[in-house]
Amino acid sequence: MIYALIGFLVMFGALAGIGITQPRGTSIKTWCYGYLAIAIIFDVLVIVALLNKYDWLIETLLGLAAGAATGLGIHVAHHILEEDGDEQQEHGGKERTIFGF
Repeated sequence: MIYALIGFLVMFGALAGIGITQPRGTSIKTWCYGYLAIAIIFDVLVIVALLNKYDWLIETLLGLAAGAATGLGIHVAHHILEEDGDEQQEHGGKERTIFGF
């Protein structure tokens, strides 16, 4: 369980570091390459963990996957809010928060 928590914190921290919703100090292209590198490294680690049956690495990868899914969820929520904001501006409505209230 501790490996999963560590994996979550590492992945979420890495994604927050490079910017979940927009690049931090880099171009969009570099930002996209960062996300691509994270995905490829993750895939390689999954293959290594499963072939060698490293339980600690499998648990860490579960945490990394959870951190990535949380980062993706935040990223998507940001885009939903942007779209809602664009629609509301077109119709003169009130802007909503991340949870829709």
